[in-house]
Amino acid sequence: MTFKLSNRSLAKMKGVDESLVAVVKRAIELTKVDFGVIYGLRTVEEQEKLVAAGKSQTMKSKHLDGRAVDLMAYVDGKGCWELNVYDDLCDAMKEAAKELGVAIKWGAAWSEGDIRDYPGTAEDAMMAYVDLRRSQGRRPFIDGPHFELM
Repeated sequence: MTFKLSNRSLAKMKGVDESLVAVVKRAIELTKVDFGVIYGLRTVEEQEKLVAAGKSQTMKSKHLDGRAVDLMAYVDGKGCWELNVYDDLCDAMKEAAKELGVAIKWGAAWSEGDIRDYPGTAEDAMMAYVDLRRSQGRRPFIDGPHFELM
């Protein structure tokens, strides 16, 4: 099934780097799971609120300069936060990024660098990140909806 970005999703990408917009637009054509864009460019005030609420961990977010997007998966027309669904979204973003030659990092696999170069699945990349953080005695910060330019 082929999905299409809504006008709302397209509007959310206003001010986002054109190469990342192109990856998102291509990924919606490749994905097995429907998705929309819930965040693109953010103001400092919006970022401060997200950090205060624990939904972000940095004031150096790439959302502040239009180099990141957050995606929302839709299953049966309803928003879904189940992590395994975001693995599928990442696979589509990885394929789109490969096709377009755009280096992308995924928020559920922070340690794995450019997701295009990861040899396994998105789930494998996420588990490698989780294992690394646990081996360091640190809690992983899984942000499955987040994709950013490298």
